[in-house]
Amino acid sequence: MFLWHLGMTTLIARYVFRDPAMDLRWLAVGAILPDIVDKPIASIVWNDVFHTHRVFAHALLTPAVALLLVMVVTKRATPARKAAIVVVLGWFVHLVLDGVWASPEGFLWPLFGFDFPPIAGSDFGTLLTDMLSNPLVWVGEVVGAGYLVYLGRSRLSDPGALRGFLRTGRMAL
Repeated sequence: MFLWHLGMTTLIARYVFRDPAMDLRWLAVGAILPDIVDKPIASIVWNDVFHTHRVFAHALLTPAVALLLVMVVTKRATPARKAAIVVVLGWFVHLVLDGVWASPEGFLWPLFGFDFPPIAGSDFGTLLTDMLSNPLVWVGEVVGAGYLVYLGRSRLSDPGALRGFLRTGRMAL
């Protein structure tokens, strides 16, 4: 669910952090990163190995290690560190929105073993068909799109605000 993750991650981050300096472009990257990583790996390339579409990027360990690496590799208060932290923030919110804790074996991988729990219908064709035909997916997409449209109309309707957002990723609260 692409728009669900973009819209709801933006809503949650703006509401919780209330940081007008947050670059929402990097937040959007983090919001969809787990699906960009896991869906091709697990549902297309190695579905016969994993039997799931949620593997490494949907495990809590991966964004935690990414955050640790960001803190070790980047310098404090640099634009690179701020951007990377926002990507990881979007990644964590993605996991919350997916409800990954409902499957502790995958969420807390590798604490319960190195296998990921199988999810029926995780091959790419079935997954795509389900995403296109499942009404809950469509409702989520409409909700996410609705929030993004609301933001666009309320915060970016002025051409100067839109240009500023495209240049900096920032938007007024």
